[in-house]
Amino acid sequence: MSAVLDNDRKAQLAGLYEEMQPDHLFPLWEVLAKLVVPEPQSPAMPARWSYETIRRFLLRSGDLISAEEAERRVLILENPGLPGQSAITPRLYAGLQLILPGEIAPCHRHSQSALRFVMEGEGAYTAVDGEKAFMNRFDLILTPNGRWHDHGHPGNKPMIWLDGLDIPIVRYLDAGFSDRLDQPSFPESAPPASTQMHYGRNMRPVRSMAAADKAPDVPLFHYPYAQWSEALAAVSAHDAPDPWLGHALEFLNPADGGPVMATVSVGVRLIPAGFETGLRRSTEGAVYVVVEGAGQVEVDGTAIELAAGDIVVVPSWCAARWQARQQLVLFTYSDRGVLEKLKLYKEALA
Repeated sequence: MSAVLDNDRKAQLAGLYEEMQPDHLFPLWEVLAKLVVPEPQSPAMPARWSYETIRRFLLRSGDLISAEEAERRVLILENPGLPGQSAITPRLYAGLQLILPGEIAPCHRHSQSALRFVMEGEGAYTAVDGEKAFMNRFDLILTPNGRWHDHGHPGNKPMIWLDGLDIPIVRYLDAGFSDRLDQPSFPESAPPASTQMHYGRNMRPVRSMAAADKAPDVPLFHYPYAQWSEALAAVSAHDAPDPWLGHALEFLNPADGGPVMATVSVGVRLIPAGFETGLRRSTEGAVYVVVEGAGQVEVDGTAIELAAGDIVVVPSWCAARWQARQQLVLFTYSDRGVLEKLKLYKEALA
């Protein structure tokens, strides 16, 4: 309360609050200023993780626990402002997963939507509902919510990827379900790269209405580096960079033209050498991976140095400015898609 009360009214209000408490009632006027704020006040903090540091701990864990024992051998990137929440922002999760040659990460499904961005290695696969996508460095793989998925590695070197999920969103909505298959891998349902053949050329199959009802809402789950890097290079060669984003592309769901998954938006950026972006705030919480290059990002006045492999989080409504000493290529995912659906996405540019 902002008004100054005399002692008698203060005492009466305190008594009223005490009487209401057993009935689980509380006065809004005591907390309104904290509930309806003039601008976002995220508890998450800007932070950076070194890939080499995470990799070292991951490989040590690989000597101690198998993928089958762990179900998923992952180290969580926990935001220092969100201790104990297994979250990199209040609405997103991030972790680095290791699978070793010969291993299978057993088949399961869950309400959470997930992406995999390959940091190191080749030869492993992710299978979604029985279709395998063989993974190469900097490929994007999706495991949409409710779909059976497993990982296997017939290759000969460790494979590491970044997992990005909407775990905090599903947890907040009390909407989480999960199942584990009674066998390590889902039976093969289609040849590898079938969805690439049908949906990966900026086209999609046209079916009769009866058949269309059976089509998945997220039909494409593999976005190879060879394709997206070529598209990003072509854009940067012919277009002027956006003053606040540099050159930016978003991965799209070919079924509806929207974000690749309902709760997670995914994209890539290229910031030319010597370029400095303007200062930008947005209500999205975003995670960035430095694919190549060097530079820094200034977040709310604090400079964070960037090198290849680094992972950085920029929380909601933090002012960010990017500077590239060498050409920076960034992979990024955020909660922008869900914010746009709820009419809560907003930017401020300077």
